[in-house]
Amino acid sequence: MKKVLFFCIIFFGIAACKTNPFTGKKTLNFVPNSQIFPTAFAQYDQFLTENKVVKGTKDAEMIKRVGQRIASAAERWLDANGYPGYLKDYKWEYNLVNDKTINAWAMPGGKIVFYTGILPICDTETGVAVVMGHEVAHALADHGAQRMSAGVIQQAGAVGVAVATSGKSAETQSAWMQAYGVGSSVGAMLPFSRSHETESDRIGIQIMAIAGYNPDEAAELWKRMKAKSGGQAPPQFLSTHPSNDTRITNLTNWAPSAKEEAKKFGVTSFQ
Repeated sequence: MKKVLFFCIIFFGIAACKTNPFTGKKTLNFVPNSQIFPTAFAQYDQFLTENKVVKGTKDAEMIKRVGQRIASAAERWLDANGYPGYLKDYKWEYNLVNDKTINAWAMPGGKIVFYTGILPICDTETGVAVVMGHEVAHALADHGAQRMSAGVIQQAGAVGVAVATSGKSAETQSAWMQAYGVGSSVGAMLPFSRSHETESDRIGIQIMAIAGYNPDEAAELWKRMKAKSGGQAPPQFLSTHPSNDTRITNLTNWAPSAKEEAKKFGVTSFQ
């Protein structure tokens, strides 16, 4: 049984790699779009029916406009770099929801929500583009499918620990399971999540620049986010996201290269 579990995990890790076109890196992903997209679309539609979607206002129209520009920029980049048709199964949708939460999120296949609570932090259309670029990047990089794949492996590991300690006392087995839970979370799942956030920051700042939005604004947005939080945040190693300071430093460093990438598409001035 132990050997079967071990070889299943190895098989998933080797056989289920997909290349991220923006980074060139192999990613852990054994959930096909044909499986995850319909489920995500249905969940997104259900969410919209249960929440207050803002329609027809200047802010709502801005969210859609920025989303379309960012997605179009991503498609231009993909076509130019040998990935035509990469987005053929995506069904982009951008909605503003009346909620004071300072947040925005994306579901697989291009379904994106902004909460009204994040708009004061965005401040301008360019600020919205920073957040939109980040969320579009999550969808482009299949981060949802990767998290599902990692979750399957984490669960398989838990089964392996349970099997390996089945001859131990209940107290011993419980201690091992708790140790595995903490270790796999802090040592694997949380870093995995932070890497996705960092990756989306980097892809996002690039495609927002190609869309004509000033990438220098990305670091400024996170300065506002830091000020809003009052500097209160858990230690980075216990968080699903990089710290505000880490993001500010990264985005400041990446802005010049984002502008250089935009130049390849004839974009030399920014909004």
